[in-house]
Amino acid sequence: MSPHGQQKYQVRFDHGVAGAARVASEAHVVVVVDVLDGHGTLSRDETVRAVADLAEVGVDADVLLVTGAGAAPDVARHVVGRQARRGDRALVAIVAAGAVEADGFRPAVEDQLAAGAVVDALAAAGIDFSSPEAAVACAAAGALARASSHLLTASASAAELVETGRGDVVESARASSSGGGALVVARVGSPEESTLPA
Repeated sequence: MSPHGQQKYQVRFDHGVAGAARVASEAHVVVVVDVLDGHGTLSRDETVRAVADLAEVGVDADVLLVTGAGAAPDVARHVVGRQARRGDRALVAIVAAGAVEADGFRPAVEDQLAAGAVVDALAAAGIDFSSPEAAVACAAAGALARASSHLLTASASAAELVETGRGDVVESARASSSGGGALVVARVGSPEESTLPA
């Protein structure tokens, strides 16, 4: 067991597809957080597929896509429901998607802050045995909550989208940052997709 897998914790956190491979082992719910689609070399859909196809992600694991901090309470409700069905605690791996660039992987601040909001919502629901990595993401999201909209639009990801003529993606994400952010079930024991209310 690798120390980077955070396996002794109920709530784990890492970045990108490689990070998902580190923390997803035995997780019952894998949450991919990707706020801005279209920056880097992988689309949002490609990132989610890559995570869902990892050998470390169990065939019965729920793979969720979160596109904004507003969906964090829905994630918490989903995990609580999974726990109730199991009759035992559900292990959660949260992945800030970031971006694959020509020169390697780049963490994305907007994904880390939305992922931290998910950790916070889980804690509010009583699911708070979090790894240090998850705790730091949560603390950052809480401390910067009032500036989250500005940080989103000022991020490197947003700048890239604006420069490539996709400023509408940034504006749409900003407009929904406080109360939106779709929660999409990318896989719940099957490859079928469905959308839950955000």
